[in-house]
Amino acid sequence: MKKNLCRRTFLRSVTFAAAAVAVPAAPAEPHAESGAPAPIRLGLASYTFREFMRPQLIAYMRELRLTGLNAKDVKNHLPMDPGDEARALYDYATNGIHVHAVGAVYFPKNEDADIRAKFEYARRAGAKVIVAGDPLPEALPRIERFVQEYDIQFAIHNHGPEDKIYHSPLDVLKAVGQMDRRMGCCIDVGHCARAGVDVVEAIHAAGPRLFNVHMKDLADLKEKESQVAVGQGKLPIREIFQALIAIKYAGWVDLEYEIHGEDPMPGVTESFAYMRGVLTGMGYAANG
Repeated sequence: MKKNLCRRTFLRSVTFAAAAVAVPAAPAEPHAESGAPAPIRLGLASYTFREFMRPQLIAYMRELRLTGLNAKDVKNHLPMDPGDEARALYDYATNGIHVHAVGAVYFPKNEDADIRAKFEYARRAGAKVIVAGDPLPEALPRIERFVQEYDIQFAIHNHGPEDKIYHSPLDVLKAVGQMDRRMGCCIDVGHCARAGVDVVEAIHAAGPRLFNVHMKDLADLKEKESQVAVGQGKLPIREIFQALIAIKYAGWVDLEYEIHGEDPMPGVTESFAYMRGVLTGMGYAANG
């Protein structure tokens, strides 16, 4: 056990050092010594730790210095049952963790009862965003009414070429473009790239309808199975951050690390070190 802990500590130390060295400062942007807070808030999609129960998720978040959580009903992270959900929210609050979004939550029915149950789930959590998976197109007008009633943003998650409806954020925008301003996107940057859509252009296209970002990286922009730690792949992380800043994005950038589910921390640690290093290189005091 001590040997594994030492190895992990060593790997994380190397990762932080490498990220700090690898990301150059941009002279045209604020100087790091100004201490300007980063306009990008880094959070975590709880699905990253889908193989771990809530106490371990909380311990990992504390180790990663994270306070923002996009919580999913996986393991016991944020159960749909009201009583179990309340216990989870208590655990998060006592550890300084805020649930800013729920999801992905799926909407397979065009029925009031099913939709209301999921908006109640988000309301109880105090979440301002529902990250929605595969809502039926014919259900969107009904969902819009709940968005207006609950004042919760509805962010449809794109799932790439395999998605039968929402391949990219552009497909989401076509579906909701004439609807309430709180109907919009969760851009999954990896799935967006695999759909053949430039992520930076998609961010600008979404503009004020972008409510959440799922961050990951790919060694091959066409291959789902090529996911790597953020910074090891081909996605333009710095340019993505610059685009988010340009549109005055007010949401969270949540890491969704979908590989090495049984031991994700080395890759997760490296991903946050790299993202924080990018923000530092841009002249900001990285937060989140």
